[in-house]
Amino acid sequence: MRSGAHFDVAVVGAGAAGMMAAAVAGQRGLRVVLIDHATRLAEKIRISGGGRCNFTNLGASPAQFVSRNPDFCRSALRGYGPADFLDLLRTHGVAWHEKHRGQLFCDDSSESIIEVLRRECAVGQVAWRMPCAVQSVAREADGFVLQTDGGAIRAAQLVLATGGTAIPQLGATDFSLRVARRFGLKIVEPRPALVPLTFDAAQWQPYAALSGVALEVRLSHESAPADGAAGRPARTGGKRRQVGRTEFLEDLLFTHRGLSGPGILQISSFWRPGDPLHIDLAPGQNLAEALLEAKSGSRQTLLTALSALWPRRLAEAWLATEFPAGAPHSSPGAAPAVPAGRMVAGDSAAHRAARASDSARAPQSVPTSPRLADLPDRQLRALAERIQGWTVWPTGTAGYKKAEVMSGGVDTDELDQRSLQAHRCPGLHVVGEAVDVTGWLGGYNFQWAWASGVACGRSLKAGSRP
Repeated sequence: MRSGAHFDVAVVGAGAAGMMAAAVAGQRGLRVVLIDHATRLAEKIRISGGGRCNFTNLGASPAQFVSRNPDFCRSALRGYGPADFLDLLRTHGVAWHEKHRGQLFCDDSSESIIEVLRRECAVGQVAWRMPCAVQSVAREADGFVLQTDGGAIRAAQLVLATGGTAIPQLGATDFSLRVARRFGLKIVEPRPALVPLTFDAAQWQPYAALSGVALEVRLSHESAPADGAAGRPARTGGKRRQVGRTEFLEDLLFTHRGLSGPGILQISSFWRPGDPLHIDLAPGQNLAEALLEAKSGSRQTLLTALSALWPRRLAEAWLATEFPAGAPHSSPGAAPAVPAGRMVAGDSAAHRAARASDSARAPQSVPTSPRLADLPDRQLRALAERIQGWTVWPTGTAGYKKAEVMSGGVDTDELDQRSLQAHRCPGLHVVGEAVDVTGWLGGYNFQWAWASGVACGRSLKAGSRP
């Protein structure tokens, strides 16, 4: 007789998707074991939403997810949407509120969500192995054998639910991706997503002192026809996704190393190294017209006008690049000495020279602001165009330590969209963040965790008994 505990299902990863899959399967009468290497349960849920867990979004639909196959998540989301999760919370008496644009948070704390999932697993009589690391996974004729710290575990079906590599300080690993590769599944190259963007230090020098300044902006990104490390075109229903423009109207935050805030986190899921971003720093306004109107019969300075639009520190820094100390204020059509409307990136000799020139010209103090009346109309229009069409070239991201999620993962071509089962390895399922489905900021990734976990849990079957 073979040694080790026997189960219908082994779920590796006791996070949002893993606990949901285990609970649903257990409540259907399957013998389920839930395995996790962590000493503390569901740390990513615990810290999310500032400790109150942004657990879903009322507007969740396939449109808010990034994937090589944007339609892949449709079936799972249709089967288990935000209203279904709210019904579950009501059953457990968890109070919640809407904070912003459909984002739902617990009134109390994230612990409420963890406790709901724990109770649901208890109802399904899920067995726990935690903390317990899985050393290896092998395929047998009637299922899988997992060698763990607590001995061998055999199961007819295996669910990979360990998530991605974001926030490694909480114990995140690439376990699911390694096992998926072991069984021949293709992987879309992982990368940090919902993450701050960084710039070359010399390039960013004129703006580094603005760390902490925040304002609402409109960010846009032009998507390339090839999406993903392999250069394969993204698909929609089997067709190539055409080049398109992605926009977000959200807050932007300046940091010492670059840009952050909700808007940047959103656009980072679409950005690729070498891509520019376009930022409208005065969204919803005709800035040129406003400046020309303010100029008429006024002794107002440009600094005063921009400070009414932005935090004063930003207005001062912007004018320091537009009008460096000693430069003439009113030469018609004059371009700024430091090109505020473009930021040079790259590492060619020309780019290095441009950055050195920019750094040398960066003022050491705030220049005297010209009066609007002293500036030609053409120069004000050009200034407005630069402000509403600021183009920047990030050189990287803040990495997995600062990313909220991992983008990429197990290629959706490898999985059945209704069950999350691998086509080429029956009995193997992958759920949650380990799949190449990445939601926008605002509760969408948790909704994918719930939906994919439920879809998987509903599809699992009782295995043959030992």
